[in-house]
Amino acid sequence: MHSAADPPTADFDVVICGGSLAGASTALLLLRNRPTLRVAVVEKSTRFPRRVGEATVEISGFFLSKVLGLTQHLNEHHLTKQGMRFWFSNSETKSLEDCAEIGGRYLARVPSWQVDRSVLDEEALRLAVEAGAILLRPAKALKIALQAGGTQSVEIEDPSGKRELTGRWVVDASGFAALLARQEGWYCRNTDHPTTAVWARWKGVKDWDGRELATRYPEWFGACHGIRTTATNHVMGDGWWSWWIPLKGGDTSIGVVFDQRFVKWPQDGTLSDRLKQFLTAHHPVAQEMLTQAIPVEGDVRLRANLAYSTKVFAGDGFVLAGDAAGFIDPLYSPGMDWLTYTTTRAAELILSERKGIAADSLTDSISAHNRAFTQSYDRWFTAIYRNKYEYLGDFELMRTAFRLDLGLYYIGVVSQPFKFGPGALRHSVFTLSSSDIPYFLIRTYNRRLVKIARSRRKRGVFGIHNARRRYLLNGFLPDDSTAVPVLKGIVGWMLLELLEGWRSWFQEEHPTHNSTEDSSSPNRRRAKSEPV
Repeated sequence: MHSAADPPTADFDVVICGGSLAGASTALLLLRNRPTLRVAVVEKSTRFPRRVGEATVEISGFFLSKVLGLTQHLNEHHLTKQGMRFWFSNSETKSLEDCAEIGGRYLARVPSWQVDRSVLDEEALRLAVEAGAILLRPAKALKIALQAGGTQSVEIEDPSGKRELTGRWVVDASGFAALLARQEGWYCRNTDHPTTAVWARWKGVKDWDGRELATRYPEWFGACHGIRTTATNHVMGDGWWSWWIPLKGGDTSIGVVFDQRFVKWPQDGTLSDRLKQFLTAHHPVAQEMLTQAIPVEGDVRLRANLAYSTKVFAGDGFVLAGDAAGFIDPLYSPGMDWLTYTTTRAAELILSERKGIAADSLTDSISAHNRAFTQSYDRWFTAIYRNKYEYLGDFELMRTAFRLDLGLYYIGVVSQPFKFGPGALRHSVFTLSSSDIPYFLIRTYNRRLVKIARSRRKRGVFGIHNARRRYLLNGFLPDDSTAVPVLKGIVGWMLLELLEGWRSWFQEEHPTHNSTEDSSSPNRRRAKSEPV
């Protein structure tokens, strides 16, 4: 391994700015396909700091395990994820067992993991160096000078000072710093989705599957035949949600994401105090689970304006990968899938040029790359996330959305690499013509659920079903069997439209949300499980 102080050369085929998972994965894909490439990875840290806990979903799980070959590492140093669970409350919920629940009845059937990103990033970078990458660390990329079809130059700074690296290609894998997008004026803040995240690592969070809760809430405990603890648990509120991700070793990553239009973040006290106060003031689940929990000192973060995109994803000599190519929202963990698609296509684009593709063909490939990821980002956001925070806090509306969101994800996305192998990962979400109908369907029911939420809020019945209800799924598989629960989900949506959707068919488009509190009426029915 070469340090930043003594690289063997300053001229490379590819210079990758950023050595975390996006950059390291791109280097691995390049070198495993063409070991003779001269690849430099510029990483500013001496060691990756502990980062927010992150959940893979099925596509990123496939990429990490089947493509990068990290299964053993994932099993030894991270936790197997048991799907997603959602918890809802209203004025009638006084304890954990009162809160409505959505989640799996059994264990997950397609592998994914709860990962400690600093540990995973170090392993991916180690493998990239082992494959032949030259690691310059600590070294910070300051500026990139682009020359279409020529030699790109990267100004870096390391302990010895400033100097220049050159290469035919530059990969921007700088994450949220989005070095190239900001430098070139391509960076676009997504003002239609003004979200903020606050998160920390915690010690002493209660065990969802432990004897204490099992003894106090036996009916609640017995309803789930799988494992709640290693799921990504979501504590849901009106205009906000919170992730609870367990990490190997006992820490738990807990964060709140909120829509700035609907939630006012508390201003008094330390950031960790405000995070705990917000959660415990708004939800019985958080009150229960955080009774004895304390945040890890110095490990509390806030990031405003999460959603952004870029006008350009690639050119003749550069390509953007991972979060440097945009970010939408943490809900459903799309960032790891986005990383999967962008790194796969980045490596493919560079390898095609290095193998001598004709200039016209390269131009066409770059144009196709930019069209595909522009369309993918726009459709991904429009279909799944636009105004979704308006109904996140309503159990019945989220149940309708979740079973359709998840089922269509399995049918249209997860199934593809299992059917066609890693080559399917070159087609990002909503970029193939076969995805047109699912896109319009998802966008339509999401818009309708937003309108129904606005109608419910006006009538004072938003969140009325948030107490003592349980919807447990038997699990999805990436095959045709998923069509049945999807069809049931569509039928459920149609019934919702007939029962009350008509109230909002001609409702105005602008948001009506004006409170962080659930405005639901009490629901005194006993808990009941609702099968798929």
